[in-house]
Parts: sequence; C-alpha cells; structure tokens
Amino acid sequence: MHNKGILNKIDNLLKRLFPIYRSLTGEGNRETLKILQEIIPLEIKEFNSGDKVFDWVIPDEYEIKSAWIKNEKGNRIIDFNNSNLHVVSYSTPVNKKMTFNELSKNLYYLDDIPDAIPYRTTYYSKDWGFCVNKKQFEILSEQKGKLHVFIDSEFNPKGNMTYGEFLIPGKSEKEILLSTYICHPSMANDNLSGFILTTLLADRLLENQSLRYSYRIIFVPETIGAIAYCAKNEKIMKNIDIGFILSTVGGPGKFGYKESWDANHRINKIINKVFIENNIDFVKYLFDPNGSDERQYSSPYFRINTPVISKDKFYEYKYYHTSLDNLDFVKPQFIIQSLELYSKVIDELEKEIIYKNIKNRCEVMLGRRNLYPSTGGSFLPDAENEINKLDIILWILNHCDGKSTLNDLEKKSNIKLEKLVEVSEELVENNLLERIIS
Repeated sequence: MHNKGILNKIDNLLKRLFPIYRSLTGEGNRETLKILQEIIPLEIKEFNSGDKVFDWVIPDEYEIKSAWIKNEKGNRIIDFNNSNLHVVSYSTPVNKKMTFNELSKNLYYLDDIPDAIPYRTTYYSKDWGFCVNKKQFEILSEQKGKLHVFIDSEFNPKGNMTYGEFLIPGKSEKEILLSTYICHPSMANDNLSGFILTTLLADRLLENQSLRYSYRIIFVPETIGAIAYCAKNEKIMKNIDIGFILSTVGGPGKFGYKESWDANHRINKIINKVFIENNIDFVKYLFDPNGSDERQYSSPYFRINTPVISKDKFYEYKYYHTSLDNLDFVKPQFIIQSLELYSKVIDELEKEIIYKNIKNRCEVMLGRRNLYPSTGGSFLPDAENEINKLDIILWILNHCDGKSTLNDLEKKSNIKLEKLVEVSEELVENNLLERIIS
C-alpha cells in the first residue's frame, strides 16, 4: 500500500475510534476490537469479573450511559456527551442536588492548562467525580442555588473484561510479544495511537511469509489486563524474552525509547542501532518501574525485556492525560513514522543469528570430535589470508552464550557471517551448540 493509502487508513481509524468511550471493561472496548478485526484476524476474548489473577481481582464490568451537571434553571453546564473525559472512569451512580462547595471535592481541573479537561480514574475505590476545564470550574463556582449532579452508571459483577489476541507463527516457536492497551477513552496519543500502530504492524507482519520469530500480539486494558494475561498464560509468557509496549507513538515531538529492565540486553542495542543508522534524533530513558505494562512483563518471575519506543512519550508531553491529547495533536503521518521505525527494529531482530554453547564449562575436547588438528602447533590458515577453521571454532564457542549474536561476532572477529553459520551448524551436529535463532 502506498503512503497515501496508509495515511487514509490511519485517518479513518483515528476518526472512528477516537469518540468511543473505553475503560477497563465495557462495550466500548468490544466495539474498538471489532473495528480492528476489520484489518487483522484478532480473537476477541473475555476474562470473567471476579476472577483472581495473582494478587488482583478482575473488576466488575462497567457501563456509563449518561452524566451531567445542571444549574437551577435546568441548563447543562457539564455533559458527558460532549466529552467522555468529563466523568471520572468507574464513577458510581449519582443523582442528587448539592451546593458548589459540596460538589467541589469531586471536581478535577488543571490550573496550568486551563483549556484542558483532565483524565482521572477511580477503578479500585467506590467513588465518583467530574473532570472539567478551568473555565467550566469557574462557571460552576458562580452558580446560585443547588446544582443537580447525575451519573447513570452500573457495575456488573457477572460481567467480563475484554481483550484481544492472536499469534502470527514464524519458522521458530520462539515468540516476540507486542502488547498495547485499550482502556483509555478519547485521548489520541495515549493510547489510541498505540493500538492503531499495533494493528498496522501486525498487518505488515502477516504479509511476511519468511518470519523467523512467532509474534504474540495482545490488546489488553492497562495493568490489570497485562496481569490477567500473564496469570492465564503463565507458561507461554515465562518463555518469552523480548517484547514491546506500543504506547504514545503519534505525537509531533521527538522519538525516544525507554530501555528494557536489562540495559545490556541486545534489544536495546538493536533500537540504538536503528536510531543511529537512520539519523534519527532521539531521547533514551533509563528503565524505571513507573510507566505502562513493561513493569508487569519485566517483574522478577517473567523478566521479559519490553522496551517502549515512543513519539512524545507518556508523562513527557504537556497534553498527557488531558482532552487536548486529541486529533489536532496526533496526525497520521506521525503514526506512519513510528510504524516505519518499529518495522526497522523488527527487521534487525529478524536478521539476528543466535547459538548457545551447551558445553560451556571451559573448553571442550575438540580432538576426539575430529575438530582439532591431529598434530599440535600447526595453526595455519586454510588458504592465503583466510582464518583457519580452528580459530573460527574457538571464536564461536567463546562467543555463543545464547544471547550474543553471530552478527556481533562477525564485526568483532572479521569472519564473514556465512562462514560463521557454516561452522556453527557443524558444531550443532557435534552437539556442542544449540540453535536458538538461525
């Protein structure tokens, strides 16, 4: 598809998906995933409300039909239909009249961004609230008499938490995780851009008939969704080493990436390489446990290395978690730039060749495997200016720890990659190496 075609597709998705109300649970999440199903073969699944997942419990399914604040004349000053950020997510039902002073403790606004409506939640405590911009707050404060406050919401303890997943099989059963979250209402960078990019990237991967890795792609509510997925797929997730959290990828600002929990892991080196080779100015953020679902996947039991490549990273841009994170801020061309960057990183990952020395307690006896010259001291090249085979074997056995790549060894040793693969395969046949990815 040409760039114009992708631009139109992204523009259409942004406009269709932006107005939908999403939260941890509810019909908005199902509607969102059904739209994404038009592009990729996504399986829409459910976790049951009330199920225990590790130390957490999946919450009741939540729905909100309407909400408003009226003055004594019956005029609606605040209306959920005008912005689905107006109501604190998971607010309990309310239908009462109260003074502004009584209401004010349940109002949220931003002094430093007066035009913005903030995004707030009360997922795990029974409470309610309205989010307003500063002008609306001032208008409410000037009202005489009582204000009529109404929230029509309900909680279903027999409901579900919806998520989406599918697996793209490669030549290897070794999986790469692509995870994005779908629980935010109308905010375009965080994280409408993330799950649109995930969809487009998955669609691109589906077109590739020569993938070496398999790709596990999941769309979950943030935190509780990732925890539930890990709890219900513990064995699978325990065996994954690399993943990506696709989040905040559609802003106009700089690219950046947050390192995975192991700063020395090869995935961080690959990302650095792609940025540098493509002359992209970027910000590198050290890993910390704040942020998105990278802290779930990299927790001590799972230890999946999940960097976050972003364009206007969460926390870092002014409009984060406000109504100004909208379709004026996020543009299709920015998401395309992120799509191309992620594609380049995955291409580099796919090119890696990795073996593991399975007899790694000092040097094995090569002689009894006919891999050492019968006469010692004769370490001559096979041909003029060509390194001898013994040296290649020693380089490979010393380098191949199951994490370092033959691509790295090619640069370190100046031995051609094709020769390294050829000798490595001979060592596999001799039960000295294990093929991780080749």
